[in-house]
Amino acid sequence: MSTRKTIGTKNESSLHRSLKFQYAGSGGKTEAEVGGFVADGIRKDGEYIEVQTGSFGPLRKKVKEFAAIGKVRIIHPIAVTKKIEVYNIEEKLLYRRKSPLHGTPWDIFNALLHAPQLPLIRGVTIEIAMVDITEKRVKDGKGAWRRKGISIKDKELSAFHESILLSKPKDYLRFIPFKKEEKFTVSSHAEKTGIKRWMSQRALYVLMKMNVIKRVGKEGNAWVYARG
Repeated sequence: MSTRKTIGTKNESSLHRSLKFQYAGSGGKTEAEVGGFVADGIRKDGEYIEVQTGSFGPLRKKVKEFAAIGKVRIIHPIAVTKKIEVYNIEEKLLYRRKSPLHGTPWDIFNALLHAPQLPLIRGVTIEIAMVDITEKRVKDGKGAWRRKGISIKDKELSAFHESILLSKPKDYLRFIPFKKEEKFTVSSHAEKTGIKRWMSQRALYVLMKMNVIKRVGKEGNAWVYARG
């Protein structure tokens, strides 16, 4: 009996598949069993590749296993723009539109929220892939109520803009635009970076768990932070 701890490629999107082959590279391989888990890819140089479009929480055990025997690169695609195409059940295109939402590198903290110490594992690199995607939907009455029964069937890679490498904790200082001796709060961080307060709260929580920043006091009811 197989010991695979994965859903395999059954529910794999075209986006996931494209990035898996792209990052495995020439001479690499995909869907390789390693210690009871399945790696999305293994590069020619032996680096393990994991493409993760959602939360990193499910990767904790797998990545720890891979990191014990080699280097690991987690690819996290973030959609700069998303085009939505809606089809009927006969696969005829009904309409297409652009999503008003635009992803930014800050979205990495949504993925890290339930695995904030994953980047601290020796040999683990997180690579943010800033991309454009096309999301294909079908008007089949089986989707979520907020989409009025329209199901998401696939996500495709439309364009690749850039990658952002986060290999060491200090690489995450790009998200802290303050000097070492400066103190800041969620409010001042959100104001200086131009992000929403809730995103600042999420980012600072993750960065504190990573020891990139630390709490150094309070101003009223607000925690005060400084670089670690």
